[in-house]
Order: sequence, then C-alpha cells, then structure tokens
Amino acid sequence: MANLMRTSNPALNEKAFKGQVAFGEAMTLQGTVNKTGLLLLCVVATAAWTWGLSHSDTPGTAVPWMIGGILGGFIVALVTIFKKEWSPLTAPIYALLEGLALGGISAMFEQRYPGIAIQAVGLTFGTLFVMLLAYKTGMVRATQGFKVGVIAATGGIAVLYLVDMLLRFFNRPVTFIHESGPWGIAFSLFVVVIAALNLVLDFDLIETGINNGAAKYMEWYGAFALMVTLIWLYLEILRLLGKVRRR
Repeated sequence: MANLMRTSNPALNEKAFKGQVAFGEAMTLQGTVNKTGLLLLCVVATAAWTWGLSHSDTPGTAVPWMIGGILGGFIVALVTIFKKEWSPLTAPIYALLEGLALGGISAMFEQRYPGIAIQAVGLTFGTLFVMLLAYKTGMVRATQGFKVGVIAATGGIAVLYLVDMLLRFFNRPVTFIHESGPWGIAFSLFVVVIAALNLVLDFDLIETGINNGAAKYMEWYGAFALMVTLIWLYLEILRLLGKVRRR
C-alpha cells in the first residue's frame, strides 16, 4: 500500500488532476465524501462475506476469496491509476475485492486475538477524524517540506517491505518487521504514523482537484485514493495491535 510517486499514494499525485478540468459538472467535496461512503459500504459488504466464511465450519473456504481479493484488488488499483476516467466503475470493484481480502485477514487476527478487529477499525476511523480535523484547522499543513518528508519515509517503507518479501523466499526475512519486541513495535508504530500522515497529502490533493474544477468522475478517483490509504492504515494498525497482544 505504500507508494513511490508524487505523493506516497500514487492515486493522488498532482498529475492525477492535470488535464481533468471539467467542461460540464465539476468535482465537489460533497460528491467525493458521498462516493467514499459508498466505497466503504462495498468494503464492509464483501469483508462480512469472507469474515463469515472464516468463522464457519469450513474456514478454509475463505482463503481462495481472500487471495483473489488481494491479487484482483492490486490489478484493479493499477488500472484505476492509469485510467482515471474508468474510476466510476473500477473504484467500486476495487473496494469489493479489497473487502474480500480484509475480511479474511481480519478473521485470522481475530481468531488469535479476540476483539482486535473492532479495535483496529475504531483506531483507523479515529485517526481519519483526527487527521481531517488537524488539516481543516491548519494544525497540520501540507507544505513542500512536509510532503517531501512523508514521501521519502513512505518510499523507504515500500522498499523495505519489498526487500523483506524477496528475502522471505530464502527464509531470511527482515526480523524486526515481524517481531513483537520493542524494535518490532516501534517499527509498526512508525509505519502507522506515516500512513496517517499520508491522509494529509490526500486531503490536500483532493482539495486541489476541487479548486481546479476537475471532472466529475474525479470524485470517484479521489474516493478510491482515500480508500487505498485507509486500507493500508487499517492493516498496519492491525499488525501493530497483533504485536502488542503477543507480548
């Protein structure tokens, strides 16, 4: 979920809004909020499906759905990023696929640490509210220096995760990413903070799109981009809480 383009979320780099000036109805804040809500409902609907399968008499049946959600969501996300005008169709598909993955992953954590899923959900939306409030009140500003710092940190995390994935093929993972000791918890906490700061960049660039009169379909694209960050944030919070529980 970490990304390497103009913002750490490639779905919301400044180029996303260039050349999108509307000749008809333009992008609005309320429209973007409404579409974000619809995408959240899509995620919840399919997450409930794989969650239910994971808690059934045959929990293994949820695994193909979960894997399909992960792979399918990644492919659809790439399509959406490069074909923004398709976002009214691809954004809901992405949300539905990611829901399949999140439901299965959340169920796996929940079976090991009862109550962890609702805690992660609460902390994710609490973080969203706090960051939105901080942005709207001017407590946190997306200055050039702020953007560079967050982008650099997110890019570093992405590279580290990629290295870890490669090393795991040789049974030599980057241990502190997965361990529940002080260093492991500190790393996960750092990643959660960076994911939360990405929300500020997202808010700033959505506002830029609105101010520039971006095309109406960019509401779907902006909602999709926020979902990318929120899903990343949720998974990192889930990982952090799991490490804390293991101690």
